[in-house]
Amino acid sequence: MVVTSTKSIAAAEPTTAVAANQVHYRYEQVDDVNIFYREAGNPSAPAVLLLHGFAASSFMFRDLIPELADRYHVIAPDLPAFGFTEAPARDEYAYTFSQLAMTIGQFAEQLRLDTYALVVHDYGAPVGWRLAVSHPTRVTAIISQNGNAYEEGLGEDWAPIQAYWREPTQENREALHDFTTPASIKWQYLEGVTDKSSVSPDGYTLEGLQISRPGNADIQLDLVLDYASNVAMYPEFQQYFRAHQPPLLAVWGKNDPFFVPPGAQAWKRDIPEADIRFYDTGHFALETHSNEIVPVIRQFLDKNVK
Repeated sequence: MVVTSTKSIAAAEPTTAVAANQVHYRYEQVDDVNIFYREAGNPSAPAVLLLHGFAASSFMFRDLIPELADRYHVIAPDLPAFGFTEAPARDEYAYTFSQLAMTIGQFAEQLRLDTYALVVHDYGAPVGWRLAVSHPTRVTAIISQNGNAYEEGLGEDWAPIQAYWREPTQENREALHDFTTPASIKWQYLEGVTDKSSVSPDGYTLEGLQISRPGNADIQLDLVLDYASNVAMYPEFQQYFRAHQPPLLAVWGKNDPFFVPPGAQAWKRDIPEADIRFYDTGHFALETHSNEIVPVIRQFLDKNVK
């Protein structure tokens, strides 16, 4: 009689789980941009593409990635001019949202992501909306963490930026100088958070160092100016939502000074079955409420992505 050791069986289970949840850190060359990305899970599993915003990087998804990797192929790139992605200077690469979407779209094709669920935040949202409009059948579901698609979602803190859109003068550009400073980035992480000790300093410190790199502040101001192109495309994005009815979950920091709750609630007009949830926090809801939000994202994907 052959006796199998229960100890060896028990030991094999966590090893498999660790292998599934292991996060890998890679680069993918897309034309003249060398994209850094985090990847976990089985490449044959349903894909989930995570797109961060300002001022962040794929680091913002550090808690979410391993929690999805046992069942999903999870990929989180750093956008050009963010994180560890190596991108050209602003006179060699057009820092517009259209160009970011083209680069990320090519990145997804090179990784053979034929279909994927989107998890978007802030700037990652208009990049994701452009991908969805271009290839609607590729998007299996959408999770938005304070990633906007409606004009009523633009808070009062957009006023000086909107002035820059109307008159893109050097004076109005210089009026936004404080927006691209480490102090401003720290404020964005803490504003709207009741217990500020719940926000790890890692995120805003890393992004503060990134914004201080030579040339990066000007790149970010270029993107701030071009954000007007996203607002101009809101009707097109909304038409996509109405026509294709993607399963949509919004997990929203309700105290976000930039993207306010009406922007999340507006989805109900176009996607009546959208699941809209608010949390008592600011722009970076995952920084303070990941214990609540991550299980909700997991349940939503398990229900809607086969």
